[in-house]
Amino acid sequence: MKKIETIYQRLYSSYPPIDTSLEYGTPFQLLIATILSAQCTDEVVNRTTKHLFIEYSEPEQLARADIKKIKKIIRPTGYYSLKANRIKKTSKRLVNVYNSEVPDNMEDLLTLEGVGRKTANIVLSVAFKKTQGIAVDTHVKRLSNRLGLTENSNPEKIEIDLMKNLKRENWNRFSILLILHGRKICNARKPDCNNCLLNDLCPYFESKRK
Repeated sequence: MKKIETIYQRLYSSYPPIDTSLEYGTPFQLLIATILSAQCTDEVVNRTTKHLFIEYSEPEQLARADIKKIKKIIRPTGYYSLKANRIKKTSKRLVNVYNSEVPDNMEDLLTLEGVGRKTANIVLSVAFKKTQGIAVDTHVKRLSNRLGLTENSNPEKIEIDLMKNLKRENWNRFSILLILHGRKICNARKPDCNNCLLNDLCPYFESKRK
């Protein structure tokens, strides 16, 4: 069995079967929440979208919304001016080009403001149950490098490295498993290597022991 498949199996057996920590009711809400999650924790995003979606739960509503009001609501997520413009522009494009529906393919999703492959992969896998790639966020990037699954720092190149070696049927689940493990054990500053179920497979752990 490939190393990456062993990692997948161990994590799969250790974490609950969830698709995402973001709270949403529709594909549109998941899309907006994922855009807001850049450089922000899911907990803060969830608290923010509870207020945001009370008034702006549909693309038409957010497309017409006053930008100052959007900024005020999403301020806790950070980079709120940039994010406010992105979600408003994305909402307008959904209304004008896609009949207020979130596209269910990578090509069209990538035409939306603030949507890269990470966000598109999350929307496709969670909202539409489609497997197009592997969402690479900061946790996935960090763990992939520490575990020796890639030598790249570019998220798209990391995604390619992971897809080459992992069975396609496991792509969607692998991302959230790495995220959960990154939050619980393999955090950025003080990873709990001694209690990690992957430490016998981890070059980072070996380097710390020398």
